[in-house]
Amino acid sequence: MAATYKVKKGDSLWKIANKYDTSVTNLKKLNNLKSDTIKPNQVLTVSKSTKTVSSVSTAKNTSTTKTYTVKKGDSLSKIANTYKVTVANLKSWNHLKSNIIYPGDKLKVSKPNSTTTQPKTPAAKPASPKPSTPAKSPTPPVAGTTYTVKSGDSLSKISKDFGVSIAELKKLNKLTSDMIYVGQKLIIKQQAGQTTTPPPKVDTPAGLDTSFSAKKVIDEAKKLVGIPYVWGGSTLNGFDCSGFIYYVYNNAGLSLPRTSSEGYYSRSYYVTKSPQQGDFVFFTDTYKSGISHLGIYIGNNQFIHASSDGVQLSSLDNSYWKSHFDGFKRLYEAE
Repeated sequence: MAATYKVKKGDSLWKIANKYDTSVTNLKKLNNLKSDTIKPNQVLTVSKSTKTVSSVSTAKNTSTTKTYTVKKGDSLSKIANTYKVTVANLKSWNHLKSNIIYPGDKLKVSKPNSTTTQPKTPAAKPASPKPSTPAKSPTPPVAGTTYTVKSGDSLSKISKDFGVSIAELKKLNKLTSDMIYVGQKLIIKQQAGQTTTPPPKVDTPAGLDTSFSAKKVIDEAKKLVGIPYVWGGSTLNGFDCSGFIYYVYNNAGLSLPRTSSEGYYSRSYYVTKSPQQGDFVFFTDTYKSGISHLGIYIGNNQFIHASSDGVQLSSLDNSYWKSHFDGFKRLYEAE
């Protein structure tokens, strides 16, 4: 027998979906709803008596390479989770340079068969040996070298290029966070006998306050806990999820445009290792298909966001958020 729920005053599809560990899309489909509007005393079906089939079909276990055709609302993380592989595997097997996929794309979801016999070709005559040219690599810094930050750089990338640790870079340049920006000059290596000095002054790019830091983002966000949810809201009278991001970051010293969750998704890149405080947390298929919600990561597997119940702290261990989790992302530091 299907489970049902009687709508109470103050309920919303989002709130009911969260309570019953389902999605708004599924509730609307089960109840033939054409909008998100519900009324008190309305009886909603919240689950079927039989198990629903996952939107990502399980591929048959065959010896050939498995493939999957992308459907609306899919993401690499969702497909990777279904087929018990990693996002990195999917990108490697399908030669993807980003996490963007489109409905209709056919993806390899298992390791390509490497035993295919290639046609034999006559052996070519060996060419005259030439001196091998070593692969280009970043020029190691000389003592006291500085580096000017370019578009797309991050402390992690610079530390790998020059063989120094992130901690050392932050110490040499007296950085209190991992935020860097285009045009900034960083000390890469200290001269022998030289004492640490502040990095050379450069003009701060438009929109970035010198006092901006992840700590300030968290502090500003926590001040707003309890403020109610308002669709399209971006003021102290009420916030939606993207309006909350807009307000917090601008008050923390980083000028961001007022955009949607998808807009902030496109202005950021995936964090492949441990997330940091102040990173974005994105979710899919909440009240609509695809990227549909975001919050700010505050550490210890918790995030702060503007939900249907207002600004609040939530845990990524919660079954609802865990099932809709897409990934951690970080703003492009050069923007």
